[in-house]
Amino acid sequence: MRDEVDGLIEAWRSERPDVDVTPLEVFSRVSRLARHLDRARRTVFTEHSLEPWEFDVLAELRRSGPPYELSPGRLLRATLVTSGTMTNRVDRLAAAGLVRRRPDPADKRGVLVRLTGQGAERIDAALASLVSYEESLLAPMPDEDRERLASLLRCLLVPLDRGPGGPQG
Repeated sequence: MRDEVDGLIEAWRSERPDVDVTPLEVFSRVSRLARHLDRARRTVFTEHSLEPWEFDVLAELRRSGPPYELSPGRLLRATLVTSGTMTNRVDRLAAAGLVRRRPDPADKRGVLVRLTGQGAERIDAALASLVSYEESLLAPMPDEDRERLASLLRCLLVPLDRGPGGPQG
């Protein structure tokens, strides 16, 4: 079985035999896969009237457990955006009725962002569609291969997540 990356690797080896392009065999495939998944996820999210960033924020709130609320600071750390970007995102989600702000009882100057019932319904439906789609992509792969692939990808991702600017934990 050949893919697009095989041709890319052959071309580089022909044109630059002095460069070991072996890392491209992994990272070019990861990059292409990420682009395919990004397009597919955007399609799934559009079916639920969500932008990818909306899914990210709503999903973080939903995963937090009852009462499904977090500080804007926690949301921005989880989604890797700036405070100004998060403020804009929360404003837009609140205007759409998917979240609401409330004063933080533990911090008189702070606020908490809470998932609304409408927001919970939207994120739950989008998640179900996303998982169903992604399961269809993995269906041909045996469970052991899925587990091995997840483990191998984790080995690559953990050091990057812990690197400069990445989450620490």
